[in-house]
Amino acid sequence: MKHQGWRTEICGDGDKAVDEFVRLRPDMVIMSLDLPSMDGHIAALEMRETDYSARITIVTSRTGKEKAEDAAYSTGAVGVLVTPLTQSVFDEQWDSMMGDIPNAPGLSDLDELYPEVEESEMPLLPPMPPMMAPVPEAVEMPLAPLPEGEEAGLAEEKPPRKKLGWFGRILLLIIIGTAVGGAYVAMYGFPEELPFEPPSF
Repeated sequence: MKHQGWRTEICGDGDKAVDEFVRLRPDMVIMSLDLPSMDGHIAALEMRETDYSARITIVTSRTGKEKAEDAAYSTGAVGVLVTPLTQSVFDEQWDSMMGDIPNAPGLSDLDELYPEVEESEMPLLPPMPPMMAPVPEAVEMPLAPLPEGEEAGLAEEKPPRKKLGWFGRILLLIIIGTAVGGAYVAMYGFPEELPFEPPSF
């Protein structure tokens, strides 16, 4: 093709080849039937569906020639090239490749022959769970007024308690001792015999 002065673009993927065809609108497409992602037969039909005047040539090996001829008829290809491709092969087929573009009878059966090409319907998804109720904004509640006495108690600090002096401490010990002794006498009575001899005055 370069020898004929043509600029070429190579694409090894059937699906991408269709996208590149739509983008570039080339004067001729030479393609194999064995392409990844999309069969060459389907890709050729997709191209003819996009542009009915697309000029397509099928490339095949000797063993796949019969299948390639069927695909060429279905897609309305302008020729079938058998590998190995040489300049002499192109020269022999050039006139037919540049001739009239046949009809593509396979276009009418495209959806029936290859239903997997159709975009599958998206499965129905379950409904979304209900959204949570929005959290209410914080409301500032007014505080009830305190009674005057309590307000004064909050405002005024109690004066610290005065420490007991020596006299106060001695008086406290006497009171505690008297209370303990009185409690003992109340419970057990006054002892008749003392363990010690009381002093005589």
